[in-house]
Amino acid sequence: MGTLLAILLVFVGCCTNVVFLELLVRDFPGCGNIVTFAQFAFIALEGFIFESNFGRKKSTIPMRNYVIMVTMFFTVSVINNYALNFNIAMPLHMIFRSGSLIANMILGIIILKKRYSASKYMSVALISAGIFICTIMSAKQVNVANNPSDEESVHTFIHWLIGIAMLTFALLMSARMGIFQETLYKQYGKHSKEALFYNHCLPLPGFLLLSSDIYNHCIHFNQSTPAEIPGMGLTVPVMWLYLLINVITQYVCIRGVFILTTECASLTVTLVVTLRKFLSLIVSVWYFQNPFTVWHWVGTAVVFLGTLLYTEVWTSVRAALRRADVKGVEAKRQ
Repeated sequence: MGTLLAILLVFVGCCTNVVFLELLVRDFPGCGNIVTFAQFAFIALEGFIFESNFGRKKSTIPMRNYVIMVTMFFTVSVINNYALNFNIAMPLHMIFRSGSLIANMILGIIILKKRYSASKYMSVALISAGIFICTIMSAKQVNVANNPSDEESVHTFIHWLIGIAMLTFALLMSARMGIFQETLYKQYGKHSKEALFYNHCLPLPGFLLLSSDIYNHCIHFNQSTPAEIPGMGLTVPVMWLYLLINVITQYVCIRGVFILTTECASLTVTLVVTLRKFLSLIVSVWYFQNPFTVWHWVGTAVVFLGTLLYTEVWTSVRAALRRADVKGVEAKRQ
C-alpha cells in the first residue's frame, strides 16, 4: 500500500507541479526566483515543525557538511528555475534535466574513480545523443522564430545559449552534490528527511540577494487577473493561486519520492521518476501546445531508452519472468 501511495504521489504531485510552473512561466518568464523561494520556505517550515521539532532536535550529520551541500543545492535550484528566463522551452528544460545520468557518470569516473559496464556507457551515449538532437532542434526554432537579418535574432540566440550553459552547469553541480551526498550517507547513515529540511532551511538567507527581483514579482503577481477559489468565495490574483498550487504539489512530489526510496529499490525509484518525466513532457506538449517536432520526439525516445538501459530494467524484467516460469513449472509438477 505504501508503494502504491508513493507512486501516486509522485505522478500526481510532480506532473501537476510542472503544469502550474509552466502557467507561471508563460505569463512571467523571470519568476523563477520567487517560485524557488516559495518552495524552499514551505518545505523548510514543514521540516522545522515536524523534523527538527521547532529546532530542539540536533542534526545527525555535522552542520559544516550541510553548509557545503546547501550551497550546491541552492545554486542548482536557483539556476534551474532562472534558466527559464533565457528562452528555454519547458519541454527542453525537462529533457535536459533528464541527462543527470551523464553528469553522474562523468563525475563518478573523475572523482570516485568508478568503472562501468559497456551497457552503462552505451546508455549514456544514447542519452547524450537524444539531448543533442533536442537541443539542436530547439536552436533551429529559436533562429526561425526571428528574422535572420534582424540583429535581434543574434541577441535572442545568444540569450538562449546562456540558458543552455546555465542548465549544463546546474546539471554538473547537481551530480557533484549527489556524489557528496553519497559519501555523507556512507559515513553517517541515511537521513533523508533531515537533509531535506536543512537543504531548504539553510539557504533562505541567500534569497536576500534576490529580494528586489522577488519583490518586483510580488507586485506583478498582485496585479494579475483575479480568480475565485472554488467553494470558498475568496478572490485572489490568479498568479498567487498558481504559485500556491505549485508549492503544495512540489512538496507532494518530494514526499512521494522520499516514501518511494524507503519502500522500493533504487531501480524502481529511477524507473518511476523516469516514467513521470516522460508523462510530464507529454502533458506539456499536449496541454500547452509547445512546439515539438518529429526530431524532438526521436530525441526524447532516445533519452528515455538510454535511461531505461542504464537502470537495467530489461535485465530485471527478464529475471522476473524467469522466476515466474520456474514457479509455474514447479506448480505443474506438484
